[in-house]
Amino acid sequence: MAEAIRTFDWWATYLGPIERWPLELRTIVNLMLESDFPKAILWGPSLITLHNDAFLTILGNKAPALGKPFSEVWTEAWPVIGPIAERAFAGESTFIENFPLAIDRSGAVEEAFFTFCYSPIRNDEGSVVGIMDTVVETTTAMRAHQAETVLRRELVHRVKNIMAVMGAVVSASLRQAETLEQAQSSITARIEALSRAQGLLAQPGEHTDLETVIEAALAPFRQGLGRVTVGGPPVRLAAQEAVAISLALYELATNAAKYGALSAENGQVSVAWERSEAGQFVFRWTETDGPPILTHPSRKGFGTRLTNRIVPAYFNGQADTIFAPDGLRYELKGTQSPLSKE
Repeated sequence: MAEAIRTFDWWATYLGPIERWPLELRTIVNLMLESDFPKAILWGPSLITLHNDAFLTILGNKAPALGKPFSEVWTEAWPVIGPIAERAFAGESTFIENFPLAIDRSGAVEEAFFTFCYSPIRNDEGSVVGIMDTVVETTTAMRAHQAETVLRRELVHRVKNIMAVMGAVVSASLRQAETLEQAQSSITARIEALSRAQGLLAQPGEHTDLETVIEAALAPFRQGLGRVTVGGPPVRLAAQEAVAISLALYELATNAAKYGALSAENGQVSVAWERSEAGQFVFRWTETDGPPILTHPSRKGFGTRLTNRIVPAYFNGQADTIFAPDGLRYELKGTQSPLSKE
């Protein structure tokens, strides 16, 4: 920038040729150029811009700023920073930390954060003749802070949801169990299913792949290759949708292992899903070649309430369990949340 300043046509600006510059301007320009900290000098009433090499990182891909009024350099942000510059030229120094600005330095407007100081530059008579802009960009640090805040809120939200689900699981399991041993077994297994779902949600990102959730939930029930088939288009689930599906799969698989298709040597389970262009999500669990279902269960336990009432609520839909003679079928229809889109 020292070379650029020496060779610039200053005749075309308010400053005129370098040899006619006042001593205070030449002195402060030399001090600015020796600094490794981003600095710019804004000289005269029109705030003609001079800056050092470090200031280039602040400008990004903007057109060259040298010799231009500062208002032209930062046209998009001038309604915000213009009044601050005016106060500095009137003699009021300003220091601001992590100040958000909507700027265009790459062909698109972006929000960036800066810590900067506008300091008045005075001549020998004490009059303000310019401004020293000392600045550092803090966008990366602020983005990290914002992400940390979001993650902290999400963690609190998830913990509250987990505790609510666990409370319902424990309460319902105790009510439905005939012995303490049965209650302990049921509670433990259901919490393990919940734990597996939360383990998937701990991976980076806001979404979880549906097929990954299904494979993890069904892993303890796989008794041989080909017993369970899984297939459908790519679908991404929001956190609570993934938890809901995991718990539903646990209930369905447990029932199949005790009484349904997975309790028979040749029993088969098909897990399939689809998503229509209108946004409807359809999930199906189908059992075949298991013990024939001779009677419809007269008592509806927590598992049935979970799969038919609680889980569909997370998808804004409805579900139905059909005890057909040739095998149990479960169908969930709903509209996925915005986070669920591929």
